[in-house]
Amino acid sequence: MTKQTMSFEENLTRLDQIVTQLEKGDTPLEDAMTQFQEGMVLSKKLEETLKDAEKTLTKIIDDNGEEQLFEEKSDENK
Repeated sequence: MTKQTMSFEENLTRLDQIVTQLEKGDTPLEDAMTQFQEGMVLSKKLEETLKDAEKTLTKIIDDNGEEQLFEEKSDENK
């Protein structure tokens, strides 16, 4: 499975594996650098996915079928 088609969960698992391996401290420098770079790419992808999800979750559809930003009601309005 290529990195482009991996799910969020698969990318997160792979990032966790990289972190665990690097924390052991027994990885040769060249391999550690490669893993670190892969981890940074995965981290960016995961962050983008989370930002996109947040944008989607903060929108609601109004009665006219138009997207509106979701606004939490303050405690005064409850």
